[in-house]
Amino acid sequence: MINSANLCMGCMRDNGGALQCPHCGYNAETPQVLPYLPVRTVVSGRYIVGRLLEYNGDGATYLAWDMSEQKAVKLREFLPDTLCSRRAGEKAVTVTAGCEAAFTDCLADFLELWHRLTRMSGLSALDNVLEVFEENSTAYAVTDYIETISLRDYLLRNKVGYISWERARSLFMPVLSTLGMLHTAGIIHMGISPVTLLIGRDAKMRISGFSIGKARTARGDLTAQLFPGYAAVEQYGFEGKQGPWTDIYAFAATLYRALIGTDPIEATERLTNDRLMVPGKFAEQLPAYVINGLINALQILPEDRTSSVEQLRAELSASPSVAASDFTGNVVHEAVSEPSGKAAAEKKAVSKKQPPKNSGKKLDENKLLVLKTALISAIVGLVIFLIVVLAFGDKIGFTSSENETEVSTRSELVQVPNFVDRNYAEVTATPYWTNNFVFERAEAYSDTVSKGYIIKQSVPAQSEVNAGTKIILTVSLGIEQFELPYVIGMDYEDAKERLAASKFKVTKELIENDGTHTAGVVQSVANLTVGKSYPKGTEVTLVVWDEAPTEAPLIPPVDGPSSSEDITGTEEPSTSEEPPVENTEENTESALTPAE
Repeated sequence: MINSANLCMGCMRDNGGALQCPHCGYNAETPQVLPYLPVRTVVSGRYIVGRLLEYNGDGATYLAWDMSEQKAVKLREFLPDTLCSRRAGEKAVTVTAGCEAAFTDCLADFLELWHRLTRMSGLSALDNVLEVFEENSTAYAVTDYIETISLRDYLLRNKVGYISWERARSLFMPVLSTLGMLHTAGIIHMGISPVTLLIGRDAKMRISGFSIGKARTARGDLTAQLFPGYAAVEQYGFEGKQGPWTDIYAFAATLYRALIGTDPIEATERLTNDRLMVPGKFAEQLPAYVINGLINALQILPEDRTSSVEQLRAELSASPSVAASDFTGNVVHEAVSEPSGKAAAEKKAVSKKQPPKNSGKKLDENKLLVLKTALISAIVGLVIFLIVVLAFGDKIGFTSSENETEVSTRSELVQVPNFVDRNYAEVTATPYWTNNFVFERAEAYSDTVSKGYIIKQSVPAQSEVNAGTKIILTVSLGIEQFELPYVIGMDYEDAKERLAASKFKVTKELIENDGTHTAGVVQSVANLTVGKSYPKGTEVTLVVWDEAPTEAPLIPPVDGPSSSEDITGTEEPSTSEEPPVENTEENTESALTPAE
């Protein structure tokens, strides 16, 4: 049994308790930023929480250690950042006031999703779900952990940035079959992308990144995680119901990326300017039925798009039914009439007139044989060339030589999100952003932005830039700190001026002076410690000696001294032979009464 104290929380390997892991380089003192569970937190009395792997609108995924099974697992925590938070030192989440109903609904969706996925365990393209439980006022799902890299990283490591159809088919088709099983079970992923498809050491591709639907739809209660170029237009809040066809768009877009080497254009941009094309050099290499399948699956409007996994699988496999329909001259889909009503109006409003959905598709080999029997081979070659050059120019098909140059040299464009007010550590821990941008940290003090959060970014949000663009993120150091200088013994006005230069606010508290101290001199600091640093604007109270009391003049009492010694210290002879009359009440009364 492995001693958990010797486990690296970055890779879950035994490193002998080293501060810096020799296997992965993880530093054991690296803090886990709020609101995520601190490293080495134990949940369910069984799972030791490790480093944060990724997070999105509905929660966070940690690497964890299963103490019972003595193995690494992935722990998914329901933690929607817009609906709840976690205080420092606490494990339980705190629901944001006014968000209780939304939190409860989303939590129910989270539990339903992961319970359904539990029943899907055993599928080759899925990680097995081991346990689902509730704790800390939220919920958790535990899945197998397999060392993988994302499809995106896999493609970037390839010298040319793309793969052949033969390789793509072996990777993608099992995933497509699993996707069909998920749809049958009522699970729509809504986040298929090169980031959420992972490739393991066994050379198999798996689906990861499951989230509830509200986390993958804009304009909802949760922060939406949409992958530009891979999210279907209906996920952006436009009219259009989401369903299996939403995943089909994302799957086809990911396959396009693997085969062509560039990200597809974002769906919202394609609404008004559809420039998604297959460069000629790829069109010549790819089977016609693959291009045909991509055309149908990447239609912008849901009603025009391939609607089921079975249909897409048939098109990508060139099944007999597809070949037969092509041989008769009909398209794979049944003839679709022009959309009517609102859909037609929207389509006409956002785009120029385009050819019918399946126009300009490359003909199947069977049909070519028929044409070859009727036409001279030179004419056939010319016809095919014209189809290739002209018919695909305004859709996702072959390009003219001019367009081919434009597309093949087009840099991979990504949209810059708004990083301001986000935690810098969280931004740089998100694989999607670190894969798309190079971050450089700058620092500045701020009176309004908490320490560790981003104040500004060098590239404006919503800008479209080349992947790999450097973005300077200015991170808040919090309120500037100043050391309290030594001012004891100084004149109050001088001390006040010195403290004001260090951004302290000064108040004065007078202390009684018995006459042995110089008035106006600082005797002590009442509320702060000299030499310690405090935030700018901190109030400091100086204890200052008051003015000394003024001595009263030595004037004899009105009724005379009790003895001459009180005045002179010497005894003087009386000037009268008669003794002095005592000033008693009786004598006074008699003196004021007329003699009888």
